[in-house]
Amino acid sequence: QLVEFGGGSVQAGGSLRLSCVASGYTYSKTCMAWFRQAPGKEREGVAYVDSNGIPRYAEPVKARFTVSKDNDKNTLHLQMNSLEPEDTATYYCAARDYCFRDYPPEDWPYWGQGTHVTVSS
Repeated sequence: QLVEFGGGSVQAGGSLRLSCVASGYTYSKTCMAWFRQAPGKEREGVAYVDSNGIPRYAEPVKARFTVSKDNDKNTLHLQMNSLEPEDTATYYCAARDYCFRDYPPEDWPYWGQGTHVTVSS
């Protein structure tokens, strides 16, 4: 089970921190990711920590977002800085057994319920 926290509304240039708490499986060996979906758009990858513990980012969020995985607390975080209106979306946490490359949304079997982020200009 995956549960996200931390969404909200901010002005452009602001920051938010999302968290995803995992339960029910071996968290330390699991690949965890953040996806987002804006109204009328397809779900897209944002960032993930691969099975070697290396963070990976989509191009639009590089240098602004930081993903981190706390194995002791079974939690995945996403620190979002310099937010832009284009970051407005529902953000989802996802998990799969392993990942050593990008995988599309349909290849992630476990999902949270999503948390909304709204960035106003």
